[in-house]
Amino acid sequence: MAASGQPSMNDVAQRAGVSHQTVSRVLNAPDKVHPETRERVQEAMEELGYRRNLAARALARSRSGLLGVLSSGDGRFGPTQAIHAIELAARRAGYITTHAPAPEGTDTRRALSHLLDAGVEGVVVVAPTMPLVQLMRTEPLGVPVVLVSALAKATPGISVVAADQEAGARMAVGHLIAQGHTRIAHISGPPGWFDSLARLEGWQAELAAHDLTPAVLVRGGWDARDGYDGVHELMRDPRGTTAVFTANDLEALGAVRAFNELGLRVPEDISLVGFDDIEGSDFFLPPLTTVRQPFADVGRRAIGVLIEMVDGAPSHAEFLLPTLVVRDSTCPLGS
Repeated sequence: MAASGQPSMNDVAQRAGVSHQTVSRVLNAPDKVHPETRERVQEAMEELGYRRNLAARALARSRSGLLGVLSSGDGRFGPTQAIHAIELAARRAGYITTHAPAPEGTDTRRALSHLLDAGVEGVVVVAPTMPLVQLMRTEPLGVPVVLVSALAKATPGISVVAADQEAGARMAVGHLIAQGHTRIAHISGPPGWFDSLARLEGWQAELAAHDLTPAVLVRGGWDARDGYDGVHELMRDPRGTTAVFTANDLEALGAVRAFNELGLRVPEDISLVGFDDIEGSDFFLPPLTTVRQPFADVGRRAIGVLIEMVDGAPSHAEFLLPTLVVRDSTCPLGS
């Protein structure tokens, strides 16, 4: 134990049975450490009550140990989960975050200036729509940036880390096709949102890959009401629809109610797939087949890539695959 009475990195290394350098890598570049070793070191830190002296580290490295998070301030499930995952990953990597929400209609440049004036080493931007992406490309920042944004592209100084929304949508539609459905409708998310557009493109691409013609497209939003209204609009022109892919789980919740009111059973009469796997989606009636987003992995990689860029690595793009979660809201056609 160190003379101060506080456990040191050497104490952690001894408890975990690794080198001092390995403990340092777990703190500074956790993605470069084997998961089992990383977990053993983190457990040793918790057992010993190890607390990193961020102020001392910042002084020694002439760095602030501070990372910025800029977002649109939207409280919906996707952006909120992304921000939570990013801040948790930063803390585990030994950094402090400061979050500057910039709701639409506010001075986004002022929010960005707040982060830069605080001396952040880099910024993660949760950008579900175009304005924040445009700002990152036009403002002289002087620090590396990672965009968490479905359709953004990497440019010098700006990396992209996001869930592959199009691939997730193709998983959902592919599952319905494998169940024998060929007339698959889509209730989309709101216009202007990258996630919404990518999921729409995934629906179209998977149908095209199987030489199927898209059924009805209903333009919606992110709320249960959008799914409810979307079903009523859809059923005015069903065109033989036997399955529906909604842009998120809340739309699916509204869709189930609308189908019930119309005397249609899910999944016996019509199969339904959502997106996000929000908490409670397994308690929908019926439990919802959906696409689970890898928020924790996106947060961890966004912070990992940002730290790598702070250390001089070039920018690049990474898109992480979601997971299809099959429950009871889908079944084979005709069963």
